[in-house]
Amino acid sequence: MPQSSAATGRDESYWMATTGSTSYAPLAEDTEVDVAVIGGGVAGLSCAWELTRAGRRVALLEADRIAAGVTGYTTAKLSSLHTLVYERLRRTRGADGARAYARSQQGAVERVAEVAELLGIECELERFPAYTYGCDPSGTDALRAEAEAAEEAGLAASFVTETGLPFPVAGAVRVEDQAQFHPRKYLLALAEDLRARGSIIHERTRATGLSEGTPCRVETESGAVVTSQDVVVATHYPVFDRALLFTRLSPRRELVVAAPIAADRDPGGMYITEEEGKRSVRTAPYGDGQRLLIVTGETFKPGTGDAREGFARLTSWTRRHFPGTEVAYRWAAQDNDATDTVPLVGHFHPGARHTYVATGFGGWGMSGGVMAGQLLTGLITGNEPPWAGLYDPRRLWSAVREAPAFLKHQAEVTQHFVGDRLRSSHADSVTEIAPGSGAVVRVRGRRCAVYRDDAGTTHAVSARCTHLGCLVAFNSAERAWECPCHGSRFAPDGSVLQGPANTPLEARDI
Repeated sequence: MPQSSAATGRDESYWMATTGSTSYAPLAEDTEVDVAVIGGGVAGLSCAWELTRAGRRVALLEADRIAAGVTGYTTAKLSSLHTLVYERLRRTRGADGARAYARSQQGAVERVAEVAELLGIECELERFPAYTYGCDPSGTDALRAEAEAAEEAGLAASFVTETGLPFPVAGAVRVEDQAQFHPRKYLLALAEDLRARGSIIHERTRATGLSEGTPCRVETESGAVVTSQDVVVATHYPVFDRALLFTRLSPRRELVVAAPIAADRDPGGMYITEEEGKRSVRTAPYGDGQRLLIVTGETFKPGTGDAREGFARLTSWTRRHFPGTEVAYRWAAQDNDATDTVPLVGHFHPGARHTYVATGFGGWGMSGGVMAGQLLTGLITGNEPPWAGLYDPRRLWSAVREAPAFLKHQAEVTQHFVGDRLRSSHADSVTEIAPGSGAVVRVRGRRCAVYRDDAGTTHAVSARCTHLGCLVAFNSAERAWECPCHGSRFAPDGSVLQGPANTPLEARDI
């Protein structure tokens, strides 16, 4: 993001701003290992670390820098309470499915605490209760049902009407023994430990090809190849999609603001509500006598929302409920929702024998990513956890159940794929584009994505996403081209910021 005015805070993730950069060397030559893990976020790093501890030699490949993509822009809640998921799972997966979800997600919370102690990681790990709350009395029946379902699933859950928030609530689900932490401090320590144990990390190494076989081969942008017995695709949104998982994933972006508050104003927990366009609240250590209040909300599909207006609404909400706060940081995160609620973690597709995937964490990537590391390590080493079947991407039994959400997602994709092309352009001419902004313009019969930098120089690239060809749109707050169909994001020069696309937008001469 560009730097903003002091009134809106620093346009940077707090987690990124308070940790050093990494500089693992790109892959320069062909390499042979036991397992190749593609993606250096929480899922990829957790999986690589678990596999290394299990005796496998791993090569972790990251297209940019580890723990610096979606994972570097999270709110870093470690919780097994995921809004109102347990009542839904009890209805759709039965009581056993809800218990499996609770066991695996709470197990991930405890795994982070265990590993942090084992390795002596100073990652600001704190134990707090988590709350799903509502201010509208009409929603209390759903909250009571969720508390009952979560308790039945094995969590220390209860329905309450009092919280530590500085405003009244109609009711809330409270779950004990949850956690929050500094994700980069934790994950960068995992990276160093797995390297000390013989595994390797290569940054600035984009995977561009995958050949499944015995062994598997991962081709990279530089031409170097990694040969391995097994391959894990943990790129948040799969960059290789033989199982057409993009039809079962719906991307969304969510805005975050963070402001210092006095320690005695800490609400003492992690909070979330689906009301008011979704609001999530937690705090983090922030020097003597202070905490950093972190507020999340304002969800929109990439390429469709106005992030500037969203940041303004989120900042206004924060100041209204926590008077006197001034935003110090602001950033945005991206998540993928599975159309049938549960993440997709396991064998890549029905014919897969040595390829695996982890995706669709639905905004709960911290517990989900750690869980994925445990699950995939179990599958690869022959110690499959009892709850693995719940997350199996090959699950066909949920096809009917997920049909409404699946069809809604595909209708939205079709609307963008067809509807965006019916518009003559997103701007009439290049001259209309103001400095610091971008638009799609038809130039000599071709749609070009044109960005004008602060100095007035224009930069043009193809407006067609290199994933499946949808037209991109410009996010002016983050200065990025975004695909509204499947969430790929590109820098103004066309380079890939976020998949599933793994090739840049082609440069255009206008």
